[in-house]
Amino acid sequence: MTFRTLPPLSALRAFEAAARHRSAKLAAEELSVTATAISHQLRTLEDWLGVTLFLRKPRQLELTAAGRELMYASGNAFDMLAGTVARLRAVPERQTVTLSTTPAVAARWLLPHVGLLRAQHPALDLHIHVTHEPVALDGHSADVAIRYGSGRWPGLVAHKLFDNVFAPTCSPALKLVHTKDLARHGLLHFDASNAKSVPIGWSGWQKLANVRGLDASAGPVFSDETHTISAALAGQGVALMSRALIGDELRRGTLVCPFGPELHGEPFHLVYPEARRTDPAVQAVREWVMSLLPLLPV
Repeated sequence: MTFRTLPPLSALRAFEAAARHRSAKLAAEELSVTATAISHQLRTLEDWLGVTLFLRKPRQLELTAAGRELMYASGNAFDMLAGTVARLRAVPERQTVTLSTTPAVAARWLLPHVGLLRAQHPALDLHIHVTHEPVALDGHSADVAIRYGSGRWPGLVAHKLFDNVFAPTCSPALKLVHTKDLARHGLLHFDASNAKSVPIGWSGWQKLANVRGLDASAGPVFSDETHTISAALAGQGVALMSRALIGDELRRGTLVCPFGPELHGEPFHLVYPEARRTDPAVQAVREWVMSLLPLLPV
């Protein structure tokens, strides 16, 4: 192992600044110390080296031959060190946040706008975990979640995002106008077997609408809500859809909600542990999610 024999670095730094400025006063201003402190550091360095580095003149410091040699070497060394430090500081430490949510919320609302988060926080890697089951927000399974429910989860901070309002939805090509028209078209069903809430289904809607002569159990069943939306877009039937998740289609008119009544499911919330309320990475994801709320249908 090689041991370097170097003078005090504070003295070298004072010398390099004084040599560039040819002035103890200007070096002191650059390093935020007194001119007296600079002069003391220069004397310390000269004593350590056993050579004279400056000729002291009334208004200027003049480098000796030894001073010029040390100025060249120390200037290059500090320039190289400053460049390396700048490069290291320019590469921020990457952080990862896992956000757990339902497949439909991920696909229909979050994924089209992930670029906004990446642009604002380039050192933050977002992992999206999709499931209908509530996962542990322990920093391993997930850090943050978008869940539907009452909003009361012990130990968790909950921000209400949007109401989960379901309405009969279909392609305008089906030309539905009245509830009696449903009998002429197939019903599309969404039923996630691992969902923890009571599913919003056609049976409940039929009772609320007081519609008779409708087989509310007939028709294809999808375990992924996004597949149900795709089937509705293709004109394969009528689905009970969360209006918040088909905002783009409703605005474009590729899907319509021809009539009510509407069913109210449990609202969606953004949740994370109370202990991570001030975590910068969690705050970044929270701000990003909240910024997407205006994109939802009114």
